Amino acid sequence: MKNRNFFWFILPSLITMLLFIALPIVSVVVQSLHIEHEAVLNEVENCGPFGCKKELIINVDETKRLKLEKPLGEFNGFKTYTNRNHLAFEEIKLAWSQSESIKQFISTSLNLPFYRALAFTLTYTFVVTPFVLFFGFLIALGVNSLPKQMKGPTIFVSLLPMIVTPLIGSLILFWMIDAQGIIGSILQRIFDDPNLSLKASPTLTWIMLMVYGVWHSSPFAFIVFYAGLQTVPSDTIEAAMIDGATRWERTKYVVLPHLMPLTIFILLIQLMDNFRVFEPIVGFSAQANATSLSWIIYNDISNNEDQFFGSAGATSVLTIIGISVLLIPVLIRTWREFNRKVV
Repeated sequence: MKNRNFFWFILPSLITMLLFIALPIVSVVVQSLHIEHEAVLNEVENCGPFGCKKELIINVDETKRLKLEKPLGEFNGFKTYTNRNHLAFEEIKLAWSQSESIKQFISTSLNLPFYRALAFTLTYTFVVTPFVLFFGFLIALGVNSLPKQMKGPTIFVSLLPMIVTPLIGSLILFWMIDAQGIIGSILQRIFDDPNLSLKASPTLTWIMLMVYGVWHSSPFAFIVFYAGLQTVPSDTIEAAMIDGATRWERTKYVVLPHLMPLTIFILLIQLMDNFRVFEPIVGFSAQANATSLSWIIYNDISNNEDQFFGSAGATSVLTIIGISVLLIPVLIRTWREFNRKVV
């Protein structure tokens, strides 16, 4: 294909990527370098029967004018990134100098909002992702071995968690683990404790959020693996059976290598999705025990009276950097394997 033809061929894709990926990211970065204008205050003197006193009131007109002149707010540089609500350089430095042990330093750091959210986000990502791959692959193997008449209904049932809207799915599980829900009431009877609550414990809350994450995301891995199983060469499987390979050996040495590109694809998607965990926290009302980076962004911009767009922008940029750090090792390995095959 000539260079000119290739250019016109990819031009629509380039324009789409520029409009819907590059420009929004640039906009977020620019916004993160600004902070909201402080309210303009005027000092007035109010006199009453008991004398006069001076008060500060907001000059609404002047505040609106300032926002119209500089809609992005005041330039703050990278100070938003280093303040207490984000990387908290000063607080981390102080905690390091005052801590008597690494454990105490970590405990102090996790009291800061950004690092507390980052701890849950990373834990959720590194726990949910491998379980999704594992259960998705097992379900795909099981469904693939079923009789033809049973595959259709089984696939439909297996896809139900993915069909349900994430927020609705988390609300359903939230109601089930309630003290009056089916799971909550059963656990109270098993442990003979009427005050037992899964919602009250931070550890149990984390576990339930991760259980929901695995439940909701496994169908995606299953359907991708199941589609990949249909492409496994039957000749190779039959040759392995003739050589006396067990089912486990056929799976390990034939099926898994064949599905490795799909495994990398699912891994990349799950790392991105799980690092942006948000809906379960809102559905479970778990922000007292678990917060994520996405929840911090939502919390900054959800207040109509005092929206912190600069803070939300900084957290968004840090989230993008975090996802990139997670994806780079996988992408490098994929690139090396691709070059090895080409050579």
